[in-house]
Amino acid sequence: MRFDAVVVGAGPAGAAAAYAAASGGLKVLLVERGRGAGSKQVYGGKVYSHYLEEALGDLKGAPIERWVGKERLSIVDDAGRTATLEYEGGSTRAFTAHLTKLAAWLVDRAVSAGAVFVDEVRVDSLRRDPSGRFSGVEAGGELVEADVIIDAEGVNRLLLERAGLVERASTRDLALGVKEVVRIGEKEVEERFGLDKGEGLSWILVGGVTGGLPGGAFVYTNKDTVSLGLVLYVDAAARAIEEPVHSMIEKLRTHPALHRYWADGDVVEYAAKLTPESGYRYMPRRLVADGLMVAGDAAGMLLNLGYTFRGVDYAVYSGYMAGRAAIAARDRGGPTEENLRELYEEPLRRSRPFRDLWRLRGVERAMEGGDRYFRRYPALMGAALRSMFELGESTPSIYEALMGAAEESGISIIGALVDALMMARSI
Repeated sequence: MRFDAVVVGAGPAGAAAAYAAASGGLKVLLVERGRGAGSKQVYGGKVYSHYLEEALGDLKGAPIERWVGKERLSIVDDAGRTATLEYEGGSTRAFTAHLTKLAAWLVDRAVSAGAVFVDEVRVDSLRRDPSGRFSGVEAGGELVEADVIIDAEGVNRLLLERAGLVERASTRDLALGVKEVVRIGEKEVEERFGLDKGEGLSWILVGGVTGGLPGGAFVYTNKDTVSLGLVLYVDAAARAIEEPVHSMIEKLRTHPALHRYWADGDVVEYAAKLTPESGYRYMPRRLVADGLMVAGDAAGMLLNLGYTFRGVDYAVYSGYMAGRAAIAARDRGGPTEENLRELYEEPLRRSRPFRDLWRLRGVERAMEGGDRYFRRYPALMGAALRSMFELGESTPSIYEALMGAAEESGISIIGALVDALMMARSI
């Protein structure tokens, strides 16, 4: 068997790459080890539309659950006290979706463009010819030859590791996302979250919801369900976690400040997935080789700022660029490393997503701040708000409430201000 391009992995990056390459007339094979398109895809649920529209045109027919009209950010202390900032009324640029359905829709677009899709096929290795050029993939003992391979295998970069292109991932590079989907009904979603018909909510929570571990929690509203989950930084969790992760997600679902939103609902899905903690740090030194391009999570195309996550849209964009580069390389003498660097890697490194990954790379240091950011400062805020709003005989000023809370928690206000400034500069 021989194809112009073989794409490994039918997630957002791989499907977009197959769509772009097939649209340009290449004979494309899209290979997925899961059963059916999207079966192994896990994501919190919020997708920004800009890069999808740039790569795919309009999103007509996309399995969009709700367009996000409200954004919430909450800081929760260990006692369950919550301080929330809410934004609404702006231009809607993001939507919620079940990634399994969105990936399947993207694969359908690729197949409609002419790509051949096969599932339940595990690629065992990337093959090189005698000159060292990547020339195909081996799956189940059979070789599929190709002029170019687009590796979109995801965060578990086993193929790239075996090929000697990346080192084995460190726990410092990874985060674990765990989520549940609770069905409560379309009317209940809108009534309980105060949403207009068809409107969605994106809600990020940090602090006590992760037991003080670096990471955070999310809540996204779908048409008739709610996606809720945790993201924990693997390195910190491996050293300090005190209970199973499945117990932590249950505590989130039954949290006193949150449970009322999905009370009496039915849990219809439980899923977990590793993701890059720091996209820039996780990015391979080289994104191309002779006959090979790397896209999506495998290329570190994920930005996590704590208050928002950009993964699916960056993956689609990188895959689309790889597919277009495969077409351009065909017309310029073939997919040599030099051609692919000029046509894919360099334009990707000049792109807005990559520049943002570089510019905001300092967020990883803030996220590794550990106990200060995820337990002590939420406790400080909780104590200050309690003093301001749970009034008795006296009424403190904001300054008095803050200083009293600092004394109670043993936290230096100057140190907290310095940390706040550093955090703001990072994210």
